[in-house]
Amino acid sequence: MKRIAWLFLFAGCAAPAPRVIDLTHVLEPGIPLYPGATPLSIEKKADLEKDGYYVNAFTVGEHTGTHVDAPLHFVPGTATVDAIPASRLVGPGVVIDVEAKCGDADYRVTAEDVTEFERRHGLIPAGAIVLVRTGWAKRWSDPKAYVNDLHFPGLSAEAARVLIDRRVAGVGIDTLSVDYGPSRAYEVHRLLHGREIYHIENVAGLDRVPDTGATIVVAPLPIKGGSGAPCRIFALVR
Repeated sequence: MKRIAWLFLFAGCAAPAPRVIDLTHVLEPGIPLYPGATPLSIEKKADLEKDGYYVNAFTVGEHTGTHVDAPLHFVPGTATVDAIPASRLVGPGVVIDVEAKCGDADYRVTAEDVTEFERRHGLIPAGAIVLVRTGWAKRWSDPKAYVNDLHFPGLSAEAARVLIDRRVAGVGIDTLSVDYGPSRAYEVHRLLHGREIYHIENVAGLDRVPDTGATIVVAPLPIKGGSGAPCRIFALVR
């Protein structure tokens, strides 16, 4: 009887399940793509009425839709997407909101943006997954406006260096790239990847995630030797 009583007590004290927020854009033909990327195509291979079961085949680039950039994307000798430790794909979420500054399509998140966030919320913890909210995700349904002739916000090299100092696990953004659109040096990619920090690009739904307190789960396809992969990303909020 004592054991049963303890079980009921434990069940009564269990924390409620977290709210799950999906931060992933749906993969479908016609979504915004970085110039030169492989368009998504889907081909029906079996039909329920004709074959008794339903199957599609699809072709997709590694960097299509909401996706992870593995460190090897820009830096030789670093991790491929299948080699990113699972422990680094789950971590405390940090959302840095710079939407009010992104009337300038070429805005770059500054080191001051990061330290101002920390003045309000405390230091970004090691192992955090930092997500930058620019508001660009609102343009997703209009590919021309989203790509915007490669004028969209990103991070500055100085902000990247602060995040490296904080020893974050990953950095994500709701645009096509962590580097701002006009960049051709891709300095942020090179800096972060050089420290084995992966990226998540084309993140959705950041307006529904608190600045701190969420747990972020990133689940890329583990493509052997891949430079990146489409992923599902979730925020768990209590």
